[in-house]
Amino acid sequence: MPDPGPVIFEERDTANGKAIGLITLSVEKTLNSLTLPMVELMRAQLLEWRNDERIAAVFMQGAGEKAFCAGGDVQELYRSATKTPGGPCVEAETFFEQEYRLDYLLHTYEKPVVCWGDGIVMGGGLGLFAASSHAIVTEKTRIAMPEITIALYPDVGGTWFLNRMPGKCGLFVALTAASMNAADTLYAGLAGYFSASQSKGDVLAAMSRLPWQDSHLKNRQLLTECLKTTTPAKATGADGQEMQSALANHRAEIDQLCAGDDLTKVVGNILAFASDDVWMQKAQASLAHGSPVAANTIWQQLRRGSGMSLEEVFQFELMVSTNVVRHPEFAEGVRALLIDKDKSPRWLYDRVEAVPETLVAQFMSPPWEKNPLADLASV
Repeated sequence: MPDPGPVIFEERDTANGKAIGLITLSVEKTLNSLTLPMVELMRAQLLEWRNDERIAAVFMQGAGEKAFCAGGDVQELYRSATKTPGGPCVEAETFFEQEYRLDYLLHTYEKPVVCWGDGIVMGGGLGLFAASSHAIVTEKTRIAMPEITIALYPDVGGTWFLNRMPGKCGLFVALTAASMNAADTLYAGLAGYFSASQSKGDVLAAMSRLPWQDSHLKNRQLLTECLKTTTPAKATGADGQEMQSALANHRAEIDQLCAGDDLTKVVGNILAFASDDVWMQKAQASLAHGSPVAANTIWQQLRRGSGMSLEEVFQFELMVSTNVVRHPEFAEGVRALLIDKDKSPRWLYDRVEAVPETLVAQFMSPPWEKNPLADLASV
């Protein structure tokens, strides 16, 4: 059989003549990590379906049992960054631009979009997931934004959705790459529904039976009611027991640790916190071994982005991502974790307080005369 390609598109008929557009990320060996061709294929298909009156809703999923999408193809970004140190890093910057166009399209898509967030959902995968109108988690969902470990920062709309998490949870998970299960994801507001991993067929069948309308608003309401009645109210593990949310359980401590206007103090608070909880210990370890430059970038990202519109968020992130990928700290982070795999990055600075304010200010300054996403809202 011929290779179906990295993304498979199907149209599933419904009971009343409408159809559901199915998008399957189909690169199982890389945990469905996003490449530029995949992003371009998805955006083109979504634009086509947007104008197709027959398509009532969209359903996104990942091939295989392990992941919806583990993120962007970071090794490809690394190759682009090391090919032209200091930039322009054409391939990487083009990828970011097109990825953010896709994310923005999903965020503003009038037709309902379901994302089946089964297994690993990280980085660019979380960008797609968080942009969907109806995001579903399962007992196998594992979500994280581990960018601090490679000197990046939580982009793909992270400026938008991290700032909307309860209390200081967004800042905490961004600085620590803390892992989130289904209960955490629901608590954080990133997902609206839980379903057992094995029930995907049931959810699709229920969607196929809906009396879809011509009104996108009515279709969103139909889908919301459908998922409320066909999915459990609470997240449960494989053992059938209610799943615990580490974010919810540690919320008081997180808010206290991350309070204030001083990044050095916040990082010190998190690292000094005594806990016998393995989840918290892993979060502390990720922060301790992460890039101090990235910690500063994340701090400024969330502070500066808190009042931005969605359009401004993606324009801002493209500016920051372009600057970050041109800087040697990013390439060093990827080298240590994914290329040489020695897990011993040689960061430029050993503490967050040692990072010059001028460097972070440079990351927050436009590297070009006109932002390539200046036309974002008009497309």
